[in-house]
Amino acid sequence: MFFIVFIDDILIYSKSESDHMDHLRVVLQVLKDNQFYAKFSKCEFWLRSVAFLGHIVSNKGIEVDPKKTDVVKSCPRPLTPTDIRSFLGLAGYYRRFVEGFSFIVSPLTTLNQKKATFVWSEACEKSFQELKDKFTFTLILTLSEGTDRFVVYCDASRVGLGCVLMQHGKVIAYASRQLKIHEKNYLTHDFELAAVVFALKIWRHYLYGMHIDEFPNHKSLQYVFSQKDLNL
Repeated sequence: MFFIVFIDDILIYSKSESDHMDHLRVVLQVLKDNQFYAKFSKCEFWLRSVAFLGHIVSNKGIEVDPKKTDVVKSCPRPLTPTDIRSFLGLAGYYRRFVEGFSFIVSPLTTLNQKKATFVWSEACEKSFQELKDKFTFTLILTLSEGTDRFVVYCDASRVGLGCVLMQHGKVIAYASRQLKIHEKNYLTHDFELAAVVFALKIWRHYLYGMHIDEFPNHKSLQYVFSQKDLNL
């Protein structure tokens, strides 16, 4: 696959100029054969970087569009649950760029729960400002390269689950989530295993059928695949 279609936008990407020429010919021929027309004034060719769906994509990787980071950083303090949902919706779109996103926003999501009294506490203010600060210097995430080995680091605590996906020592994405009610009763071993399962599920499209080095934050899990079946 060397192109992405989103509604009426077509993004064509290639590893070399010769490949890109071939890819352009293929896509344009398909459009011609099916009588689809692209307005030339709205087309851009041979770009080294491109803005697409709120991101900047280049040979360096993928990063948040600076226009979007400015919007997040300029958001006023939420005054209602609706304001919180709007802010978290905007910032959450880029959560894979923010390590521990779910942990940071925990005080804000608590205010957004049903029957919760809206009281803006110091914890809420700290959460709000910390998340905005994260968008001051956003990370450039690397793009995955073929079938090269992936590395996954996982961690878990009473706050939630977190993990990072890497390849060649560079970050592809961060992921995190808060604990579900029943998970709060887990033992430490189960916490850490839940983080591993979470990572494998959320990045299945990267990891399925691939070689993976997985590093949990609990030594007992390194033996989980070498344990003999127990007779109960």
